[in-house]
Amino acid sequence: MAYLLGNGLLVHIHLLFLLLATGSHVQPVHGGLRAEGLVEGTTEVISHSQGLVARLEGLLVLGNNSDISLRVETVDADEVKVIQAHTLVLSLQSRVFEEMLRNRNSSMLVLRETAECTAVFEKFIRYLYCGELTLQLYQATPLHRLATKYGISSLQQGLTQYMSKNLACDSVGGYVVGWYQYAFSVGDMTLRDNCLQFLSWNLSSVLQSAEWPSVSVDLLMTLLQRSDLVLQNELELFEALEIWLTRNDPDTLTAENALRLVRYAMIPPRELFRLQRQSAIMTRYHDSVRDLLYMSYQFHSASPLQLAKFFDVNCSLFVPRNYLSSMWGSQWVISNPARDDRSTSFQTQLGPSGFDSSKRVTWNALFSPRWLPLSMRPMYTEQGAMQPPRPDGGSAIARPRVIITPATSSADFAGVSFQKTVLILTKQKNKLVVRHIFGFHQSTEEVGDFLLGEDLQYRTSEYLVDGSLYLHIIVKPIYQTLIATKK
Repeated sequence: MAYLLGNGLLVHIHLLFLLLATGSHVQPVHGGLRAEGLVEGTTEVISHSQGLVARLEGLLVLGNNSDISLRVETVDADEVKVIQAHTLVLSLQSRVFEEMLRNRNSSMLVLRETAECTAVFEKFIRYLYCGELTLQLYQATPLHRLATKYGISSLQQGLTQYMSKNLACDSVGGYVVGWYQYAFSVGDMTLRDNCLQFLSWNLSSVLQSAEWPSVSVDLLMTLLQRSDLVLQNELELFEALEIWLTRNDPDTLTAENALRLVRYAMIPPRELFRLQRQSAIMTRYHDSVRDLLYMSYQFHSASPLQLAKFFDVNCSLFVPRNYLSSMWGSQWVISNPARDDRSTSFQTQLGPSGFDSSKRVTWNALFSPRWLPLSMRPMYTEQGAMQPPRPDGGSAIARPRVIITPATSSADFAGVSFQKTVLILTKQKNKLVVRHIFGFHQSTEEVGDFLLGEDLQYRTSEYLVDGSLYLHIIVKPIYQTLIATKK
């Protein structure tokens, strides 16, 4: 018996019989025992998969019955690796290899790879034989590149999951920026989006890392345009941008476009004055942001209600990001969150405008692990008799909820809509990172994908840190409703 490849090369199937001649074990699937053995009709599984994998690995290591030599040459270097392989295995695993082997003219196939890919090529080939590999973080990109080049989708998906789970890795240089830029270049949208979300939701730690200056222009612009960035304040973002511009020295248009994406109205006026006096970058590009600084100073000097009569406050300049500083909200750690309801209070500044800098708002926050919608709660008559819930709520399920309301009302609230944002933090690689962000007006009941009850039941839940729920609440005033038509 033989297997015929496209170029007429015969590969003897006795290789497969050799592989199958390994130890096996019998596993009953169902049925019971009788005195002399299994009940008639019982189905069993005869498995020798572990032995088969071991024999395949042996073929690769020893080169037995090899009919193809892979000569891996390193681009721009003299390093060469030669691997004895088998056309049957390569062709079954990769259509790219199958095509290359069909068109070859000798028993040697020459492959040209980068130094990084050459270094892990033996691991890559071993995966084709054994279906598994061991790797370290720095090997993920070249292995993914090889899997992409040779069309090994299972390895691509496995590496994408591996990289997505290790975005918070604690290393000297970090990997998330490099992984994003690599994913963008090869079109791995899943990895790209996972990296971008991690960068956006954990930007403070990225800004302080050695990776920050290596951010590409495209990624920089993408981040600066987002409103869901999580960082201490807008000043932190400007100072990080200043470092990036100093290190990379881009062309004038790039620098000006980047600086115009900073939301200067979210920076206190005293800090804006300091930047104008002390920042070399601000001095160099002052003319390109002069109009934004002018609008920001006006924003800080007048009531937003008055400002809206003359300016469009619907632009990003006046839209807060997710700031972690105390003037915007508070962290809330809830131990044993499945136990019972909890409440807390905190204060924020009324708004980012300097006009409101002395005004404070007290907020009451309630967390309930088993919140029932109003339609599901029992009702009571004037005589005190309990009535069953309304039928329209019969399908609702009690779920965890966070409800945030002002402790008092005030005339200062007129025309201002307060957006509540709850960050859920979890631990990855011994670091606290933002895992989820939920935005709402008053209650997380407004969003359909908030936590489930079972997410809080076990200390090992992916949403808990040592059995506690880590939240950070942010309150952002939104001024879009104040837009007025000039007369």
